[in-house]
Amino acid sequence: MFTGIIEEVGTIQSIQQGAESLELTIRVNKITQDVQLGDSISVNGVCLTVTDFTDTSFNTDVMPETFHQTALKGLKQGSTVNLERAMPANGRFGGHFVSGHVDGVGHITGRETQDNAEYFYINVGEDIAKYMMLKGSVSIDGTSLTIFGIENGILTISLIPHTQDATILTSKSAGDLVNIECDMLMKYVYQLMMPSENNQKQGVSLETLREAGFLNE
Repeated sequence: MFTGIIEEVGTIQSIQQGAESLELTIRVNKITQDVQLGDSISVNGVCLTVTDFTDTSFNTDVMPETFHQTALKGLKQGSTVNLERAMPANGRFGGHFVSGHVDGVGHITGRETQDNAEYFYINVGEDIAKYMMLKGSVSIDGTSLTIFGIENGILTISLIPHTQDATILTSKSAGDLVNIECDMLMKYVYQLMMPSENNQKQGVSLETLREAGFLNE
């Protein structure tokens, strides 16, 4: 589990590419200080496992499912990536619950500067947009952000100056791909509200809550 608060920007030192897989070596400054083999690190919002490490780098594998469902396949030697270690049980929780299980890939359609904020417009498609709401949370390349607009599958987010400096997002431009993970609470609620397989009854509705005794009217 992650928070979406980026700890460090790393650099792809080398890539060993298979037909549908990757082995990444990522150069870092601090994130391996307390790492252990098998630990989870979020790389651009994707939960990956540490398979080897030194003081200045770590290795991780990208399996076929992750290769096809995320934007990691577009990485090259020298690419920069957002990094976050898994959240410690006794740590501060500054963003929102991020699982590192990416829901899909969005593409940036435009960006603009308004005073000290940098606005991005990202086409996420209706299949992902249905899990989003105005002022809700979303993870973009592993960064916890607030949704300022969602219409016709287009997501609007805004970066404060600190996020501009501390993440790779300001290096992105129109046409670039980003990993999208929706707020898991929204996904659970959506699934609960969906009709059952026989379409005869909602999973959760006012009627089912009343029948279960949760509503006293």
